[in-house]
Amino acid sequence: MRAPGAGSASVVSLVLLWLLGLPWSWSAAAALGVYVGGGGWRFLRIVCKTARRDLFALLVLIRVRLELRHHQRARHTIPRIFQVVAQQQPDRLALVDAGSDVCWTFAQLDAYSNAVANLFCQLGFTPGDVVAIFLEGRPEFVGLWLGLAKVGVEAALLNVNLRREPLAFCLGTSGAKALIFGGELTAAVAEVSGQLGKSLLKFCSGELGPEGILPDTQFLDPLLKEASTAPLAQPPDKGMDDRLFYIYTSGTTGLPKAAIVVHSRYYRIAAFGHHAYSMQVADVLYDCLPLYHTAGNIMGVGQCLIYGLTVVLRKKFSASRFWDDCVKYNCTVVQYIGEICRYLLKQPVREAEGRHRVRLAVGNGLRPAIWEEFTERFGVRQIGEFYGATECNCSIANMDGKVGSCGFNSRILPHVYPIRLVKVNEDTMELLRDAQGLCIPCQAGEPGLLVGQINQQDPLRRFDGYISESATSKKIAHSVFRKGDSAYISGDVLVMDELGYMYFRDRSGDTFRWRGENVSTTEVEGVLSRLLGQTDVAVYGVAVPGTFKIQKTRLQHEGFDPRQTSDRLFFLDLKQGHYLPLDQSVYTRICSGAFAL
Repeated sequence: MRAPGAGSASVVSLVLLWLLGLPWSWSAAAALGVYVGGGGWRFLRIVCKTARRDLFALLVLIRVRLELRHHQRARHTIPRIFQVVAQQQPDRLALVDAGSDVCWTFAQLDAYSNAVANLFCQLGFTPGDVVAIFLEGRPEFVGLWLGLAKVGVEAALLNVNLRREPLAFCLGTSGAKALIFGGELTAAVAEVSGQLGKSLLKFCSGELGPEGILPDTQFLDPLLKEASTAPLAQPPDKGMDDRLFYIYTSGTTGLPKAAIVVHSRYYRIAAFGHHAYSMQVADVLYDCLPLYHTAGNIMGVGQCLIYGLTVVLRKKFSASRFWDDCVKYNCTVVQYIGEICRYLLKQPVREAEGRHRVRLAVGNGLRPAIWEEFTERFGVRQIGEFYGATECNCSIANMDGKVGSCGFNSRILPHVYPIRLVKVNEDTMELLRDAQGLCIPCQAGEPGLLVGQINQQDPLRRFDGYISESATSKKIAHSVFRKGDSAYISGDVLVMDELGYMYFRDRSGDTFRWRGENVSTTEVEGVLSRLLGQTDVAVYGVAVPGTFKIQKTRLQHEGFDPRQTSDRLFFLDLKQGHYLPLDQSVYTRICSGAFAL
């Protein structure tokens, strides 16, 4: 197939004139005829099928870029943008806690975050300091990092599932001067208290658990009640390119890495979702995803802070309550990860399924096999599947409902958004290069590694990396699109069809997906090694029907079939609470779906 290039670009304007119904000359018609006769009809077919899609995407891209340029020139930040929104609609609901029915207006969220800013300013915290937040998803979580940002303090958002070594590691690498933790996580903090520096300030938010208060810990709520709720008299001199907070990502190897999120990145992610899926201020968004991750805290909560939508939070996904919540709070947009859609389909049919007003589901990981079943059963008109990572500069989105696709890149004007699939060695994931030393682009139908060209002066293409410089350098390749350039390496294998639609294929490295979390095998090895008295342990992924990850090593090809290995195999029986031998009978039941892991 002829790839779009300089020659094909010359015909694009002619085709667009034709699509728009505008007159064009006989000489142009003759030129088009010659082009088609030379084999260009394949490209013409692509133009006809994708012009409307690409034009809409281009308008979204332009709109986001113009908004970002305005905020950059005005030296705005996310707190400043939110403050304007709150002043415009102080009495509108901003955040709703579906677990407790607690509702915060924009005025209340603004006041709470102002109290946080004033308190930490009084405590001597200055711009650039880091405070770790270890809290379940509720309105206070948003108010805390937003308030810290108002004083220029950067929040490190810790995964509430972290325990012991990984938790201590994340706290240590963040460089945090203080830790704010929820009372429900007191036991987890107690487990690592001996590994925390004595200079680390500890604040407990919310009700205490049965463990009681920890030594050298202050109750945060009374301190906030005494703090001023007025805006800071002298806000920090920050801009859109300054750091906002850190989100921990497991990546492909090792312990979690702290990805840097600057103000412009937060805005870009939320703005793309808002405009790509035509959200309105009247929408109510249901967010049951973790707030220490990008999807829940930026794509979800960002609609509240930047565009004034009401966001309904639930700290933990509940398949049985999902549609009841949507009906109760009049939700029109919901967020998902792939497992959520599968769990919802496993639920018995309930009356609330037919009474909700949800028109749009936004997320990633919805498998093609259940895509149409989900939309038909629950009557959700639009699926907003997207691909992206916290730190990446090559996010894509499915804007027109193409079943199974996680997004696209234009075949007509591919350089407008410089991303590419490039060939790799599938065993080592090493980039393959041509005689000139450049990466080799994949053709339609060929799986390849997704990369994005880096431009630090462009907020849509910059790569801010991680706290760790070595981790940052490992995600950058050079001479990818052209000699001497640099590009972000996603670590994910996708495949693109001839119309530019992309489909997720595989995640490189030793990770697997568990209940919506990326977990590296290195983390599991560390836990097992400790439990087994520091015995050497090797953890690897195998293919299980209905999971996400497929690895390609010898052990993985053996899978967990007792007939394929002489090793003794065990599985965790959740009902009995301990491991049991995995024999041929259990293996057959797992493969048939009769036994759930």
